[in-house]
Amino acid sequence: MLSAFLDAKPLFYDEIDYTRMPRVYARIKEKFQLPKVIHIIGTNGKGTTGRFLATALYKLGYNTGHYTSPHIVEFNERIWFNGHNVSMDILETVHQELLSILTQDEAEALSYFEYTTLLAMLFFSKRSDFIILEAGLGGEHDATAVFENILTLVTPIDRDHEAFLGENISDIAQTKLSAIQSSAILAKQKYEEVYKSLQMIQEHNNITTYSYEELLGHEDHRKIENITKHEGLVPYLVQNLSLAIAALNYLEINYSAENFYNARLFGRLSVLEKNILVDVGHNVLAAKSILESLKDKKYILVYNSYKDKNYKEILSILKPIISRVELIDVYNARVAESTFLQETLEKLGIEYSQFKKIDKKEHYLVFGSFSVVEAFLKVYRG
Repeated sequence: MLSAFLDAKPLFYDEIDYTRMPRVYARIKEKFQLPKVIHIIGTNGKGTTGRFLATALYKLGYNTGHYTSPHIVEFNERIWFNGHNVSMDILETVHQELLSILTQDEAEALSYFEYTTLLAMLFFSKRSDFIILEAGLGGEHDATAVFENILTLVTPIDRDHEAFLGENISDIAQTKLSAIQSSAILAKQKYEEVYKSLQMIQEHNNITTYSYEELLGHEDHRKIENITKHEGLVPYLVQNLSLAIAALNYLEINYSAENFYNARLFGRLSVLEKNILVDVGHNVLAAKSILESLKDKKYILVYNSYKDKNYKEILSILKPIISRVELIDVYNARVAESTFLQETLEKLGIEYSQFKKIDKKEHYLVFGSFSVVEAFLKVYRG
């Protein structure tokens, strides 16, 4: 069974063998018949950018797959095709096919993310016109980087996963941007170091790059305004939408505003109830985007954090919109010790308690990671 097979693999690793995925894929490459692949790298906004683009392509008549990660509740949230998550029954069949292609040693050695990436690509390969392929940690060594692509989309790059990607913006940008194979479109970047890293890579590699603004015209901006009003998009989602539209223009595919309606990926400032917002963001850049979007109201923050995240800075950023914090239990080895979080909240002067239930008279923001949103939904849905 696929579920049992994946459960036996750890989700997180202290060290990663960067040679394994390229080696395995090189041996089985002939089993894949890949269509046009669009690779998405960056720190924040990969999922929504990909879903905007995948939905529009599907509505325009193209068979389109979108691979995103991680999932919130069900594994098959990661593998979307033509408007729907692929059923677990179908993925079970693909799993058996993949096992028949791999050796037993390869199947056992591949990481959770490496195996699920191959699973998704095997499903997509013979059915799709386009695959929108979202990187995991991102960068030249990411499992998704082994597949040939026609275009790379680069969402905003910021600090995250420093242990694997680098200790500063220059190193992180260099690692991520080195995944570009031929052509790339960049979203607006916060750090000048990103552009400097890109220039260095361009000098050594034969790649073509564009800023998203270069590919947008007056009519595109009018359509973006229409979509924003119709969908009620917050600023950071408008940025992701703009990058997706720039990709369509690069591909010379005509579109209408309606092609992007109902294209949002759940968990990105999603309205669960009129008084409950959920967001799977988990880093400083995500916190800044949320502050910009929600700065006119106060919320009870339902929160927890992985210990490798800068939760002190995240909570400092969100403090202007926090009335108090309610800490939710998350059962994960990476979660920070509650005493450290409590000490941080006390130093910041933020009132806190344990999350128990929703008060319909209050407004809530559920934020901190996919695991936080998952834990909340389990309580909320009973």
